[in-house]
Amino acid sequence: MNEFNREKLDFKNRRFVAFYVVMGAIILFFIYRLVVIQLVEGDYYLSLADENRISIVKEQTTRGIIYDRNGVVLARNVPTYDIVITPANLPTDEGDIQAIYRKLSEILDIPVNNGVINEETVRLYSECGTDFGISQIIYIANSLTPYAETAIKCDVPEETAMIVQELAANMSGVGVRVNSIREYPTGYDTSEVIGFLGPIPDTVADEMESRGFILNKDKYGYAGVESSLQDLLSGKNGRRVVEKDVAGLETRDLEPPKDPVPGYNVKLTIDVRLQNVARAAMLDTMDFYNRISVTGPLTHDGAAIAMNPQTGEILALVSEPTFENNRMTRYIPAYYYQQLSLDQSKPLLNHATQVAQPPGSVFKIVTGIGAINEKVVSPDFHINCPGHIFIQNSYSPNDPGSEQEYVCHLRTGHGQVDYLHALAWSCNLYFNKVGGGYKDEVPEGLGIDRLGQYAHALGYGEISGIELTGEETGMIPTRTWKRVNKGESWATGDTYLASMGQGYISASPLQVLGSFVTVANKGIHIKPTIIKEVLDDRGNVVLPFTPKMLWDITKDPKIMVYDENGEETGKYKTVDPTVIDLTRQGLRLVTQPGGTASEAFAGDTHQSSAKTGTAEYCDDIAMAKDACKFGNWPSHAWTVAYAPYDNPEIAILVFVYNGKEGAYMAGYPVRRILDNYFLLKEYDAERAGETPGSLIQ
Repeated sequence: MNEFNREKLDFKNRRFVAFYVVMGAIILFFIYRLVVIQLVEGDYYLSLADENRISIVKEQTTRGIIYDRNGVVLARNVPTYDIVITPANLPTDEGDIQAIYRKLSEILDIPVNNGVINEETVRLYSECGTDFGISQIIYIANSLTPYAETAIKCDVPEETAMIVQELAANMSGVGVRVNSIREYPTGYDTSEVIGFLGPIPDTVADEMESRGFILNKDKYGYAGVESSLQDLLSGKNGRRVVEKDVAGLETRDLEPPKDPVPGYNVKLTIDVRLQNVARAAMLDTMDFYNRISVTGPLTHDGAAIAMNPQTGEILALVSEPTFENNRMTRYIPAYYYQQLSLDQSKPLLNHATQVAQPPGSVFKIVTGIGAINEKVVSPDFHINCPGHIFIQNSYSPNDPGSEQEYVCHLRTGHGQVDYLHALAWSCNLYFNKVGGGYKDEVPEGLGIDRLGQYAHALGYGEISGIELTGEETGMIPTRTWKRVNKGESWATGDTYLASMGQGYISASPLQVLGSFVTVANKGIHIKPTIIKEVLDDRGNVVLPFTPKMLWDITKDPKIMVYDENGEETGKYKTVDPTVIDLTRQGLRLVTQPGGTASEAFAGDTHQSSAKTGTAEYCDDIAMAKDACKFGNWPSHAWTVAYAPYDNPEIAILVFVYNGKEGAYMAGYPVRRILDNYFLLKEYDAERAGETPGSLIQ
């Protein structure tokens, strides 16, 4: 008996021992986890708890308004309305809730019930982008953040929003959320200048988020000043650090709130009236020549710029074709963006600043100024233009080369030509010879090295500094550039082509205009600008406009001096002011009888000076059309003008892609813009009761 009891007692002890061991292990495990959670990983879990408890609420600011120089609104913010429900604030009675849903369904034309809630549909759900009915939307919202506003329909008409707002007093939990979108009153007419807004791109998402912007709500500038002035216009969002309970209800502020800071307003130098004139002048001329062309439409592409040469203010900047920025105010339609992206004419690029083309004869002022300043020839030295010449196109002094023909646009020739008339008549052979040399007539031409120096001094191959993104630098080639990129030495024929703005030379319309503005200003190269003033939200000027001279080629040494062997000396020189004055005289003759722009400027009373250009080209579009025929290549049209001659206050450029003859396709629009500028000046003076002065105030 005693033995049996002892065995039974031992059995029970073993079970108790095992039980105590397991319990002890569990207790030790919990003690271990408690130590780890509280001490070792305490900071980590505290941060997780704070993430659940603490929330940063960002309050969107107001983007700055954009005006033209006369106060015309070019970009503004307009309200949009979302109908929202806060689930936690709905009535407690289910019948009352359903009555609210039915009423909203009737007003907003959305179903009370629609769709099946499951893991997949919930994963794909997003505000304003769902087919769910009202009940399903609120069911999801109530399960996640019952105290947060949830939109059941976005971007409703103002009238609908007002109806709901009136009824909201008797519909607990229902409200109207007011948002803001960008609107462009002038739309297509100024879209290349203004640009448009879109979602914050991934490339700057981290930076923008660190600066307080909301990635899925705030907008970012694409193109135009919406892009280049993003930091000025965007302002700064407000910030609140709040404590929330598990249902998302805000309980208190943990830090003093920071109010939103509105973006700065910007007044541009653009005069929207002249902008409209410039676009109409260019498009009307294109339409006319497209209609009369026997080979079919010639072009719909081009650029026009009007600038005050004394201050650098851009009064008009047109790029064709462009885009309709009002189509991208709420979102960027994928089909429309793809259409723009695939268009061969590249409407998303600003053809005035972001596209480089061969300048052709408008570049001849560079060759002329260089040749006269370097005393390659004297201004009154006459060069023979027989209409065509042959040269030995050699790649080195000992290379016999091959014979190549160069022609003037006047195939019968201009005869004996001095510098002034070479500009007036745009004589190709004059500039060929002074640029590359020709036998005993011009023993040593300017050469590509010195030509490049003068080109840069006049603004070619340089960033102008205008407040627009993606500015094109163009190309002023060098001997080294050709060896590296083409695998060939520089040839005599390359200099002949470069001397008349062909071959490897390319420039944006803004650069071409800048070179003429330098001549109009008697050597002063001015910085072009599109910003007139920056104002705060109360209309106070915080950044006034001040013209900025970049350099004066008659005073600032910009031209490299070469020794007798053609080597750089490290010394620089200026351009003689008399050379600039001679060039100005030659450009004045361009608009006079016999000059290349005489027809377009017939009857001109504004003492205009000009230069026309017809630039041969062969790009991908021309090659696809099999249009690149040797001796009969397609050509672009250029004309640049400024007026009055003695004290220029307006400079205008028009470039027309595939416009053939510059004197006509570009010359007539320039004349029309010029005349309208002076008409607007008179109109503004009459309204102000003043004597007519410059349009620039």
